[in-house]
This record gives sequence, C-alpha cells and structure tokens, in this order.
Amino acid sequence: MPKRRTTFHFSTHDCHRHLMAARPPKMSFRGRTARAVAAWQRKLRRQVKQRLGWHNLPARADRPPLRVRSLWKRGHKLGTIEKIVFAAEPCADVPAYVCLPGSAEPPYTWFICVQGHSTGMHNSIAVDFKTNRKPIKVEGQQDFALGCMKRGLAALCIEQRALGERHLVYGGINHSGACSQAACHALQLGRTLIAERVYDVDRGIDYLAARKDVRMSRLGLMGLSGGGTITTFGAALLSRIKLAMPAGYICTFRDSIMAMPHCGCNFVPGLLEVAEMSDVLGLFAPKPVVVVTGRDDPIFPIGGTRRAFARLKAIYRAAGAADNCKLVVGDGEHQFFAELGWKAMFKVAGL
Repeated sequence: MPKRRTTFHFSTHDCHRHLMAARPPKMSFRGRTARAVAAWQRKLRRQVKQRLGWHNLPARADRPPLRVRSLWKRGHKLGTIEKIVFAAEPCADVPAYVCLPGSAEPPYTWFICVQGHSTGMHNSIAVDFKTNRKPIKVEGQQDFALGCMKRGLAALCIEQRALGERHLVYGGINHSGACSQAACHALQLGRTLIAERVYDVDRGIDYLAARKDVRMSRLGLMGLSGGGTITTFGAALLSRIKLAMPAGYICTFRDSIMAMPHCGCNFVPGLLEVAEMSDVLGLFAPKPVVVVTGRDDPIFPIGGTRRAFARLKAIYRAAGAADNCKLVVGDGEHQFFAELGWKAMFKVAGL
C-alpha cells in the first residue's frame, strides 16, 4: 500500500483561508424585515466604529474650528474651481477643491469626491499635480469633479491622508502614496487610516453645512478603489451622506483584500469577525447606492462582486428599498465607468 504523502501548510495564507472558512462573520445580516434591518444596523455600526478606532478621533464637541483658507479661485469652461484648505484636527490640514457648475443655480446637489491610490485629488479636475494648471489626460475616468460639473452638480474633492499632497513624510523623506506605513502608525495610536479618512470626509461635510448653496438632503459621496473604500465606510457611518457611489471596491473581503496583495490601508482589525463588505455597505440601507465595477477588474474580481452585491441587495430588499440599490458593470478593468455610473445614479436618486 503506497505511503500517504504528508501535506505541510507553511504559508500563513493557508491558515487565514482556513479561518475565513471556519469562522463566518458573526453579525452578517440574516433578517427579513425593515425592523430587523434597523436593529441590526444599530448593533453592527457600533462594532464597526469600535474596530475602526472611531472613539480615538475627536468627538463632535471637541472638533477644532475649520479655519477655511482659500488658496486660489479660477474660472473653468464648466463653472468655477476654488482650492481651499481646512483643518480636520490638530496638525491635520485638508486641501480640497470646491467645484461649482456654471449650468445650474444654487442650492446645488453636491458630491464629495475621494481619489484612491493615485497621484491625488488633482485628477478630479484633470490638471497636473505641481501647478494645478496644465490640463492632463486622466486614466480610469477619475476626473470626478468635471463629471459632476458637466451634469449640473457641485463637487468637493478631498485629498486623502497619505495620498497626493498629503503624502507621508517620514524620516525626512517624502513617501508619496506610502499608505501602509501611515496605516501602521494609525494602528499604533488606536486608530485606523480608514477611520481618519472617513473623519476628514465628515469635516468636509461640516464645511458644506456652513455654506448656503448646499442641498444637504441630497449630499453624495463617491470614489474609485481606495476612494471606493472610503465611500463605503463613509456611507456606513456618516448619517449626513444621502447618496453613495463606490467604484472598483465592492466585493467580498475573501475574494479581494484577503486573496491577493493590497495596501495596508484597506484593513480593519477584527472586522471580518463580525461583518463582510456587503454588511458594511448594508449599513447605508435604505438610502440610494450605485455600485460600479469592471467586468475584468483583477483586484476586486467580478465573481466576488456579484456575490457581495447579492447579499447587499437582500439587505435592501428586507429594508423595503430594493430599487435603491443598483450594480453597473463596465467592459474593462479597474476604473470608474462614468456614463454607466451616473446614468444609474440619476435614475435611482431621482436627480
């Protein structure tokens, strides 16, 4: 009788895959009614905030003044663009573009736009990084603000922590896009980089709330990839967000960030113990959401996206709002499919 070959599991990934299969998230939604959705959301939102380290960010009563400063303001063929800086917390200033459409009258419907792992928010208005003047061709249809302005929408484009102009400075060296190091620093402080980025979005909402040209009942949040991450968690945690369009992100954790190399800024300690990605975005139900993805996205595979969306749709169906939850799939890889996404958003949100 041939001797059975012993299989050794030397890869840490083998152990983690086993744990994912053996221990499904404890708080994934399993209800069937709107009441069940609301009760589940209250419990899971507390868990998500705890694991993000949200309690280690300034409470609303302790937030410092925004101290908004204007750096420049320019006319554009689609309207006007102004670059501002506001204070999120001590030693954390946020550059942003305020983009107003020339084809609409205030108050405007606004979208907060967040870029992912790119050279930064300058892509949202399709200009070069250094001068913010020279027009550039933007890959992946990431000129989000111009897309808003073309459609009569206003946009606030926020530079995310550890990206673009907020690149990591460590040991006297600029580490542009070194999110993993910044994410590790946040963990050491009892926070996560995701929480810090969502908090900056919330401070951006504080800024918008003080303006007189904002339709707060129609405030949206959108972004691709790492921007899709913050759109998902921002939608889950920030009640003032009313519309969400995450692109190039929604999938299962198992099929995406747990299946291949991804930046450390994607991870939240212990989150998969309690929730899958669809559960996190399910905290936004019943408000309108459009999920955008590419059929051939290599890092958030379409199979996992369809599985996650089916679970998300079940949450929305239980909440009595199945029509408020749409998936659009473009022919391509990891990018924002603007025409498909905006067409679905205008339909689902009644814009």
